[in-house]
Amino acid sequence: MRTHLRSYFATLFAGDLAAFGAPPADEALAGHIRAEQVSLVLGYSFGIMLANACNALVLAIALWQSPDWAFALVWAAAVGSAALFFGLQARAARRIAKPQFVSRRTMYRLVRNALALGTAWGVVPVAFFANASSGAQLVITCLCAGMLAGGAFAFSTIPIAAIAFTAPIFVGTAICLGRDGDFVYLLMAVLVLVYGSVLLRGVFVNAFEFRRRIIAQHEAERTVRQDPLTHLPNRVAFNEALNGALNRLARSGEEFAVLLLDLDRFKEVNDRFGHPAGDEFLVQVAARLQRCTRAAEHVARIGGDEFALIMSNLTRPEDALAIAERFVAAFAEPFPIDGLEVNRTISIGIVLAPRDGSTSHDLLKHVDIALYRAKKSAPGTICFFEASDDRSARDRRALQRDLEHAIEADELFLVYQPFLDIRKGRVTGFEALLRWQHPTRGLIPPTVFIPIAEESGLIHQLGEWVIRRACTMLSRWPDDIRIAVNFSAVQFQNVGILQTIVDALAEANVAPNRLEIEITESMLISKYGSAPAILHALLELGLTVALDDFGTGFSSLTYLRKLPFSRIKIDQSFIRDMLTQPDCAAIVKSVIGLAQELRIGVVAEGVETADQLEYLRQTSCDEVQGYLIGRPMSGSEISALLDHNPQHSVHAA
Repeated sequence: MRTHLRSYFATLFAGDLAAFGAPPADEALAGHIRAEQVSLVLGYSFGIMLANACNALVLAIALWQSPDWAFALVWAAAVGSAALFFGLQARAARRIAKPQFVSRRTMYRLVRNALALGTAWGVVPVAFFANASSGAQLVITCLCAGMLAGGAFAFSTIPIAAIAFTAPIFVGTAICLGRDGDFVYLLMAVLVLVYGSVLLRGVFVNAFEFRRRIIAQHEAERTVRQDPLTHLPNRVAFNEALNGALNRLARSGEEFAVLLLDLDRFKEVNDRFGHPAGDEFLVQVAARLQRCTRAAEHVARIGGDEFALIMSNLTRPEDALAIAERFVAAFAEPFPIDGLEVNRTISIGIVLAPRDGSTSHDLLKHVDIALYRAKKSAPGTICFFEASDDRSARDRRALQRDLEHAIEADELFLVYQPFLDIRKGRVTGFEALLRWQHPTRGLIPPTVFIPIAEESGLIHQLGEWVIRRACTMLSRWPDDIRIAVNFSAVQFQNVGILQTIVDALAEANVAPNRLEIEITESMLISKYGSAPAILHALLELGLTVALDDFGTGFSSLTYLRKLPFSRIKIDQSFIRDMLTQPDCAAIVKSVIGLAQELRIGVVAEGVETADQLEYLRQTSCDEVQGYLIGRPMSGSEISALLDHNPQHSVHAA
């Protein structure tokens, strides 16, 4: 019981309307409401305190001829001085940034000060009314009535403060009127009672409406600034926090760090378990990340699987590294998803302000660059921004700009590497390989410009160019020769690629079965869940599909069962070591046997020696590809080769 009463009075004197029956609010929301209440009171305070000082001066003048003039003068000086002091303090406080949270202790002080000021005015009728002249009594009556109204107005959003201020004045007035016994004074007492009741009722009505409005506003603002899934701050809130940190940096030199976090292979969770499970995974991730932070810091979700943290009051770079390592360690335990355990990692980029930038644009750009390097390194990597990162990023952007004009400038070309049918000893097709001859940098490897094209979306334009050029070249070759084109994972985002292929085949008058699409298994399972549907559509068009780099992924047999591949290509890493490593030889034999059972063609990549070719011939491999058979050649070289040898035979031994 005692604990309950203590809690009730703590709520009451904190200005919380829950003490008067309003729905309770959590402490964060209650602190926000108190901040709005205090801000409103501070807005009125200077004018109210100035009015108090003027009223005290008027009272002192009215009582100048009274026997109590000395006491009145002392009282007026004390009240007037205190009012001016607190008024100036309030005016200075208004110039400071508006607080977002006010503690209960601050509200206790406000209620205490309201009680003290109300008590000072409650003394007036008791101490001075009886010995005052009729004119002075009228002044006292007007002043008390005015102070009741002014107090109710000033504390109209805080009923307990309004009560603390007005109650002593009511009591003092009641004592003054009651001890005289005059009927007229009794009528005045009734009027004061009615007057006070109306004022307090107005205070309560206004306070409840104010609270409701602030809560609605807070909820609306929280919706704008809060991620609806994880309930973490969103990008809007993060940007506001970043601007606040930059302001503190400029004002007081307070350094800080920005951490950008990205989940590794998050797309696989959605593809494997579905989007609801992916949402649950993000909720679990958010909870783990938030547990790693300090009380005053909040991780924000700023994108699909991207999170960010502003680490304020940074003293050493090691502190930022420590919290980043806690983030990485938080992913050591698997995540329970749909009754299974999912292991994932997180990559982190870090920038330090002002070392790495003093504007939001520079910091966000640099932390994104640091994260890019972290993700390129290995899963679960932490990278601080380095100046060399910025140079690399500028170089990538320059290459991207040049790549945008490479097609128009006729800088791109295709080379073709042959496939050899081992049994027949003849070329059955070619793989089209894209090359870029930069006007100043020379030949740029595909491993450099293809990732840039994928990141920028240029891959769609390049892919369409490759398909059309390959089909045009195919139309010049014999009908029994096929051409294989590599598909990037990003191309499966664009369903328009189907129409592009149809148009290219029609324009070149080429049979669909002569065009083969090569895809990697890692692309199927790691990026785009729409890939199988598009592949089925390609197969329905009559194209053939080859699974490249077979054996390097995670679920090859599953995809062989799901999709009717025409061929599988054994990765060159197994071919390279099959004559010296028994495990590689066993894998090669097993894959060839599996392909024969499934009636799928099999191609061995990276054949460079006659011994390798002979081994593959003995294991009944269908086709081979590699430098032993032929290096990538230009279109004119291919045409000359085919014209010179109509049977396409090759003696590679």
